[in-house]
Amino acid sequence: MTNRVLSMVACAAVAVSMTAQTAPAAKQDSLGFKFTDVKINPTNSVKNQASSGTCWCFSGTSQLEDEILHKGGPSVDLSEMFTVRKVYEDKADRYIRLGGTGNFSQGGAITDVPYVFVTYGAIPESAYPGLAYGEDSHMHGELEAVMKAYLNAVKGRPNRRLSTAWKQGLEGILDAYLGKVPETFVVDGKTYTPKTYAESLGIDATEIVPFTSFTHHPFYTKFPIEVADNWMWEDYYNVPMDELKAIVDNAINKGYTIEWAADVSEPGFKWRNGLAVIPAEKDEATLEGTELSRWVALTPAERARDRYNFNGPVKEIDVTQDMRQTMFDRMETTDDHGMVIVGSAVDQKGNPYYKVKNSWGADGHIYDGYFYVSVPYFLAKTLSIGVNKNGVPADIAKKSGLK
Repeated sequence: MTNRVLSMVACAAVAVSMTAQTAPAAKQDSLGFKFTDVKINPTNSVKNQASSGTCWCFSGTSQLEDEILHKGGPSVDLSEMFTVRKVYEDKADRYIRLGGTGNFSQGGAITDVPYVFVTYGAIPESAYPGLAYGEDSHMHGELEAVMKAYLNAVKGRPNRRLSTAWKQGLEGILDAYLGKVPETFVVDGKTYTPKTYAESLGIDATEIVPFTSFTHHPFYTKFPIEVADNWMWEDYYNVPMDELKAIVDNAINKGYTIEWAADVSEPGFKWRNGLAVIPAEKDEATLEGTELSRWVALTPAERARDRYNFNGPVKEIDVTQDMRQTMFDRMETTDDHGMVIVGSAVDQKGNPYYKVKNSWGADGHIYDGYFYVSVPYFLAKTLSIGVNKNGVPADIAKKSGLK
């Protein structure tokens, strides 16, 4: 999931469970929305991916840290860059084996973090911050360009066959930018390797399973979702749109957070205002009085912009499965960004929302790095979710082959 908007600033915010009461006053620049949290599950602090396309890792790592909290464990800060490095390494190997026809980029899929955790382990952030290249925050543009140029030279086989040194060369690039991976490190006086540290955290990352909802494959089967960042061609469980929502609702009620891959390129995704909505299109039949007279005088371009000019809750589109599929088929819904759904909320009119933790920092943001996404936006613009299988409703799990 490659993020299109990558430069923000880091801070911290911790969410706690709470019960809805009276709606708070609208915050400045909230476009007139007043949100009340209904159920918010424990999650660690908001992080900042900065100028790197590694949202998939920040969201997936946050989810694993939340899994530890869910099981009664301590708050830990895991290294995102250890996971990113392992994905770069494996992605490079596949890229070379496929003669450069595979995807090699900063992006990744929601299945990548559990894969690295199970296969290679984990490291605390303090032992591997991944900032060995003179920057205070993550900036992977140069790193990606250098690795890609190197791999393209290797795949050209100037010696007619691959050398036995090319992987060491890639390791040297990663060491220079991210730092050497420590073979062992100490946490609370005990020495660990990445594998033994992961084992000590008390979670089973294989419990995190991916779901999606598209009709170009049969429901209740698995298929590799066709986006470039699904570089391992991992299978996703396919369920109807309403059941995708039911999974999220059930998981929230059971105390789990959910990794969320979605399109954030819509005009209604107003990050700095703390919300994401998809207003219904306006037409003469829905307007009257001065609003109608103003609207009919607008040009088509002005009408398109006016749709997203609102102050407070508005009527949103009625999302259907066919509409959702068409948006994906026509690439109006694209694989942009990975985030974490941490709970549920309502606006001042009682409309339901999900509360989402982002990885673009928190300083100066209206909700300290969180925002609220409407149900219509979720239904229309979700690519996939990663959820603990124990949060999936039993009937859906059975139909999907999880049980």
